[in-house]
Amino acid sequence: MRWKNVDVPKFERSEISINYEVSGSGPRVLFFNGSGATLKSTALLIGALAKTCTVLAHDQRGLGETSIPEGPYTMAQYAQDGAALLDHVGWETCAVVGISFGGMVAQEFAVSYPQRVEKLVLLCTSAGGDAGASYPLHELGALPADERAARITTLTDTRFTPEWLATHPDDAAMVAMRNEQAAVPKSKDTIKGEMLQLGARIGHDVSDRLHLVTAPVFVTAGRFDGIAPVSNSEEIVKRLPDATLSIYEGGHIFTAQDRQAIVDIRNFLTTGQRP
Repeated sequence: MRWKNVDVPKFERSEISINYEVSGSGPRVLFFNGSGATLKSTALLIGALAKTCTVLAHDQRGLGETSIPEGPYTMAQYAQDGAALLDHVGWETCAVVGISFGGMVAQEFAVSYPQRVEKLVLLCTSAGGDAGASYPLHELGALPADERAARITTLTDTRFTPEWLATHPDDAAMVAMRNEQAAVPKSKDTIKGEMLQLGARIGHDVSDRLHLVTAPVFVTAGRFDGIAPVSNSEEIVKRLPDATLSIYEGGHIFTAQDRQAIVDIRNFLTTGQRP
């Protein structure tokens, strides 16, 4: 059963108030979300993990119901927020899962606090530097709305051309839903927080520190991902002492496209086995 911490829904840490929740039961997992994502927008993925794990997730700084401290932000700050949240709930160690931008934060966390990481799962992400960077999403803001929407669609899944979508109704429906969500007007605060997050993302580079990770790592990627291509995941695995890579049939949202992905991730978190 999923539950939200109602006694202390906000964690006050120096200049920031962090909105968080704990859900599910089983092995403890700290979850880091993607670019612009919140507890609300990623409820399905968090819920899927919470079916077999106790998941601690939060709105990262500048997003959702967490406050928006003055920037600029750094990847180290995002990792420090996660460590402080672990201290707050009394978890000394746990597994760590990060998706996309959250995968970048998870890597920063794992190289900064290796002793606190029992297992590490990285989804559709990049290490930066010589290991390859994810697509520079901050550059999309300069494009006209229609062009930006089309570019995001093909970045999400490189197969998603107009011709492909015309003959694949399920994918077309998924794209339409995402476009509808993206079209909802955002407040100035929401835009500010998202831009600060994108700014931190630009400087992400853990490529020469991944050897510091001591936990077993399960790296996952979508075969048709245009944001974090498979080659970036391959470079991550090369730099880790104990890591394996699984590639799934989908793009940047492969967890919603290939059902086996969540099965494999949950199995690794609960048993330590990797496909």
